[in-house]
Amino acid sequence: MLALAVLTPSLVVVSACVTWIHLQARGHVFTVADVPVAPVALVLGAQVYLDGTPSPFVEARLDLARQLYVAGKVRAVLVSGDHGRWAYDEPGTMRSWLVGHGVPAGRVVEDHAGFDTYDSCQRARRVFGVDRAIVVTQSFHVDRAVTLCRSVGVDATGVGDDSVSRFRSAWRRGSVREPFAAVKAAGDVLSGRDPVFLGPHELGVDDALRH
Repeated sequence: MLALAVLTPSLVVVSACVTWIHLQARGHVFTVADVPVAPVALVLGAQVYLDGTPSPFVEARLDLARQLYVAGKVRAVLVSGDHGRWAYDEPGTMRSWLVGHGVPAGRVVEDHAGFDTYDSCQRARRVFGVDRAIVVTQSFHVDRAVTLCRSVGVDATGVGDDSVSRFRSAWRRGSVREPFAAVKAAGDVLSGRDPVFLGPHELGVDDALRH
């Protein structure tokens, strides 16, 4: 009985946070073909390898961003990820892939302190001045990403990738963690916390949009 008394409120909280995320993202998630035009694609980081190549999950996100650029849906791409250690550089790897696959270097901007989804959204708005963007990630994550960005002042739509669902174990792990990540997302928005690293305004996106 004690376990049930503890578990029930926790399930209610998780369910409420998940529902909030889906309701906030409703009507704002599209395919590449259908998504409205925006100035910037915000590509969220994930694991990259030390040899300078992205994991399949990141590569799938980057290919969506490339498609958005080629289709004229965006004019610049902001790649946001973890570069907290010198030898591990998510945004640098992401930029190299995009440039190597035809996106002009002047159109790709790196955010080196996107340590989680909330930080990436906050920094896109407060450091890079992004007020409208297409957020690019996997489909199990896209509702949370869109909701967080919209909650911090970015008029965000989202495009999600399903192609890497063939990696069933990794896909399942990502999907299973989303309800718990929803609770963290709600806590971040309610607290209004600053990103781990904020820093001064950067002109990279402004410059990319002027090209």
